[in-house]
Amino acid sequence: MKINIVILTISCILTTTSAFAWDWCPLAIQQSHSMGDTLLYNAGIHALASSGQHSPFWLQTNRNGSVAVAPHSGNLLLGIYKPATCPKRWFDYDFALSITGQLQGPNQIAFPKVNRTLSAYSNLAYAHVRLYIFDITAGIQPVQWGAPDSELTSGGLLFSNNAHPISKVSVGIDRWTAFPGLYGYVEIRGGISNMWMVDNVYINKAMIHHKWVGGKIGGKFPINLSYEFHHVAQWGGYSPVYGDLGNNWNAFLNALLVKSGGAMDTDQINAQGNHIGSQILALDIKGKKWKVSAYWQNIFEDGPIEFIGFGMNNPDGLWGINITQQYWPFVSSLTYEFIQTTDQSGPFHDKDGFIFGGNDSYYKNSIYQNGWNYWYRTIGNPFITSPIYNTDGTIYTLNNRIKAHFIGVKGDIYGYKYRVICSHVNNYGTYHHPIESQNTAFLLECSKHVEKAWGLDFGVSFAGDVGNQFGNQFGAMVTIRKQDIITQW
Repeated sequence: MKINIVILTISCILTTTSAFAWDWCPLAIQQSHSMGDTLLYNAGIHALASSGQHSPFWLQTNRNGSVAVAPHSGNLLLGIYKPATCPKRWFDYDFALSITGQLQGPNQIAFPKVNRTLSAYSNLAYAHVRLYIFDITAGIQPVQWGAPDSELTSGGLLFSNNAHPISKVSVGIDRWTAFPGLYGYVEIRGGISNMWMVDNVYINKAMIHHKWVGGKIGGKFPINLSYEFHHVAQWGGYSPVYGDLGNNWNAFLNALLVKSGGAMDTDQINAQGNHIGSQILALDIKGKKWKVSAYWQNIFEDGPIEFIGFGMNNPDGLWGINITQQYWPFVSSLTYEFIQTTDQSGPFHDKDGFIFGGNDSYYKNSIYQNGWNYWYRTIGNPFITSPIYNTDGTIYTLNNRIKAHFIGVKGDIYGYKYRVICSHVNNYGTYHHPIESQNTAFLLECSKHVEKAWGLDFGVSFAGDVGNQFGNQFGAMVTIRKQDIITQW
């Protein structure tokens, strides 16, 4: 009897100790077994027709620049990709390569680089390797931060899926990862990347430095709170006015550490390059098959750093809520967002010899005159109007003071996947050039996988704009896609 009690006690101690040791640092890596890898291909075609001067806002917005602004266009897509196999093994990798050919009809675009009738480009050409918890990525890959559902968001204030993805090299911890010794109740992520802007709209060979760090508390508790800080800096390149803007190691360190430098007076007084910061705060409340996420983002272009909405421009930001559930597939996710960028720390940066620090004029810069745009499309939130709409050939942002509401819903009704988006935006131009316009936009989208039709995916989208920003215009897009396995090993 005593021997049985001793054995039972030792077993309980060992079990408890083992569980305690594992919980002490519950990393995402829980197993080292290897799974088979798969190489797939995808091919697709889409055709778009609309009634206005442009394709409707939500038909071509937040699609990584793959849908033309022209009222009539079509794409042919061919690609191969190898997805990551198992997120819990010690080593994993994935890659993708796709080529898109685009045909567009007559349009109002004033930029020859994107006004060609026939063009080809790649929006996906990357390789990613994960070693333990560390990620290394090189190539062209879409980036978006701040929203829990990438299909139901207007887009982050710093990065969205509106512009073409930018070539980059990135090193960091991409996933939320448990901090050692805190039993999984504190998680971290962060990284650093450098991007190359090959559009050469104004500054030739400009680059972007991006670093980010975030923390989350809560773990397995039903309530989690997370915070992230992002800093980007456009740096380097060659200006048609100022020449070499600094393309050496010292210039990179100035961008990294937000230090003054370079040859120009403005970079000697301020930090070298065009610096933008953003903070993301999120609260998640989760159950067994549901989750509610409330999130906030801000943006600032002047120092010093003010945390959690205590800056001079604290009325500006993005506030959102997303609800997801798995009980009823007909409505699986719902999002509402409100965006405001009208304050900008006030109307004056300096006046009568006094420095007010206002007129932040988001996404604009006097040196990098193309601003926070890539291939004439806004890199951040697309409600701040992209220069591609500028019919006079102006390459910078003409409208960055906006108030907008966004609502989206998606689900699956007996195999028919749908997405519905509706938004309304009031535009006020900039402090230097005020304008007033508004636009109400909607999108109805439905897709269906038909196994009997050679396993094709068919999709149809209908969208429209009502208001004086773009005029009243309506359009439709039809999509046919095919995805299948090439080989497995």
